[in-house]
Amino acid sequence: MDNGMDNMLDMYLFETNSLLEQLDELLIEAEKAGDFTVDDVNEIFRIMHTVKGSSAMMEFNSLMQIAHHIEDLFFFIRENGLDSLDSSHKSTLFDLMFRSTDLLRAEVSKIQNNEPLSDNVDNLTEEINSFLKKISKDNKDTPQETKKQETPAAKESAKPAPAAVADLNEVRMDLAECPYDNAAYFLRIFFDEGCGMENLRAFMLISSLKESGLEFNFYPGDVETNSQSSVSIIEKGFYIAIDSHESADTAIAQINNMNNIRSYELIQNARAKNAAEEKTPETAAAPANRENTAPANTPAASTGHQMPSKQNLISVNLAKLDNLVAIVGEIVITESMVTSSPEIQNLKNLDSFLKATRQLRKLTDDLQDIVMSLRMVPISGVFQKMNRIVRDMKQKLKKDVRLTIVGENTEVDKSIVDSIGDPIMHIVRNSMDHGIEETAEERIRAGKNPQGEIILSASHTTNEVIISIRDDGRGVNPAGVLAKAKKNGILTKPESEYTQKEILSLLLAPGFSTNETVTEFSGRGVGMDVVKKNVESIGGTITITSELGKGMCTTLKIPLTMAIVDGMEISVGKSVFTIPIANIRQSFKVKNDEVIYDTEGNEIIRCMNQFYPIIRIHRLYNIETEITSIEDGILVWVESGDKSYCLFVDDLLGEQQVVVKPLPVYLNSFNIKDSGISGCTILGDGNISIILDVLNLYAAAHN
Repeated sequence: MDNGMDNMLDMYLFETNSLLEQLDELLIEAEKAGDFTVDDVNEIFRIMHTVKGSSAMMEFNSLMQIAHHIEDLFFFIRENGLDSLDSSHKSTLFDLMFRSTDLLRAEVSKIQNNEPLSDNVDNLTEEINSFLKKISKDNKDTPQETKKQETPAAKESAKPAPAAVADLNEVRMDLAECPYDNAAYFLRIFFDEGCGMENLRAFMLISSLKESGLEFNFYPGDVETNSQSSVSIIEKGFYIAIDSHESADTAIAQINNMNNIRSYELIQNARAKNAAEEKTPETAAAPANRENTAPANTPAASTGHQMPSKQNLISVNLAKLDNLVAIVGEIVITESMVTSSPEIQNLKNLDSFLKATRQLRKLTDDLQDIVMSLRMVPISGVFQKMNRIVRDMKQKLKKDVRLTIVGENTEVDKSIVDSIGDPIMHIVRNSMDHGIEETAEERIRAGKNPQGEIILSASHTTNEVIISIRDDGRGVNPAGVLAKAKKNGILTKPESEYTQKEILSLLLAPGFSTNETVTEFSGRGVGMDVVKKNVESIGGTITITSELGKGMCTTLKIPLTMAIVDGMEISVGKSVFTIPIANIRQSFKVKNDEVIYDTEGNEIIRCMNQFYPIIRIHRLYNIETEITSIEDGILVWVESGDKSYCLFVDDLLGEQQVVVKPLPVYLNSFNIKDSGISGCTILGDGNISIILDVLNLYAAAHN
């Protein structure tokens, strides 16, 4: 594919995925209410019409066929009213629609993964047709002999009627921004109302005309790359500027062979040199009054296509945002290097310079905040998908469960949002599968509401998002967990020495599962240890709390962004390290006699009536330093996940917001990350500071 096709594919995938998510949410809410509304029917029809048209344009036949048949189905429902469906019809329709959206999403996924699309979707389309025939037959109120149904396919085959040539002066205001004012003729083209992706349809028309050898200009001129040009096309039409009536005839013939063209007209420029050339009405195109050119049954544009004069939202490729973040990071680093340069520090009379640098620092901080905010998106997209998970499992497991969502507008970095969907889905499935009791009677005996509840909530602090998945089911039996862990050989000490927190953390151990039987939703070798690993891979932590008979709560703490962190710079010998502030609980100095030793001779320190191991960084990384006595250095109490310990360092250099740089790819073979190093950052003096991974550092020290 060339860049043009790549851009079209990106836009197609973005729009289609958005529409399918919107459709899924609509179906979930409609099923909860037990019925569709008139607006629901109109919206589903519009979505399917758009997916059908854009898929046909991209030649994705399987998607086009499915969307086309669903569109016909909802055209019938829209024309005959919701009263044409009885309760059994509606139940069947819901199941049919959920299966259809699943197949549509599966086909889109194949496109994204560059896999071949299904070459046969007849089973589903025939089922849709059979259902349409059934409700048509059962619809007693619609006399088939007198009421002729016009399907969307029939509408699209209709061609606009010929009309006289319009004068340019009549549309002078619409062409005010057109740079091709001296052309002899203009073709003004309108696409079907509600067809969507008007800019890409215009681009396909341009490509088709160029293949015919025509020379022409067009406006808007950025239809290939700017999805917002659809707004102008919807309101004013798409213009093609042509210099001769022969070319106009060729263009009109080409237009008549294309789908989704609702109307068009030929506009003569009376001021052009060849203005005397006249065209007969027979070779002209459709009427100038576009309000009356749509076929009788063309649907009115939905609210989604009544574009405001001012656009408040645009879509931006994430790779471009990544590049912007990287550049801003470099600006921040360079600014710090300039202001802390030793040459400048040795100069005198720097009042004006220092004032300027303070202002520069403020502006770079503001720029950094704005750029990071561009990547922040609501977590609602992930949360809403859980509605579908719960809905499907309710039916298959025969459990009555409701999903309550709290804080869905909480924002987090786009890259992190994409990474937490699977962990959250796995936890929700666990709650549904073996958290919530099997029967309503069992819940009633326990004094609970017959209907189970899963609460999915999100909130954020200064540096992180806190996501919790709580259910009111059975909870976790500590004795059962210990027995299972012992059976699997996971225990590392006597059962009596495990605290409640440690017992629950066993659920996250590799290979651990409380399910004795393999089900569709669990027990296939993918346990909570995989969830834990995925969460930790994006710098997050996971903890579990539970009360037997009351339920369980899984809490994820996820950083707001992985690109910039607040860190504490520490020194060890001549090396500088960065510890994320979020992992630091306290720093303090101690005396030699405060340090105690375990049976293996490892150093331990007491903090708040708890004992924590001490890890000396200079020993771990073999760094030469003069600070070896515990009294000369500083202990930094850190915590990540279920690990809490103290790092022994030479000194604290100060807090600083740092730009995280990934480690070079060629270092992957050295297992650097397993050594407790997550990345690096460039300091103001140009030196590199290693960013420590508090969780993996503990594991590295004890291997």
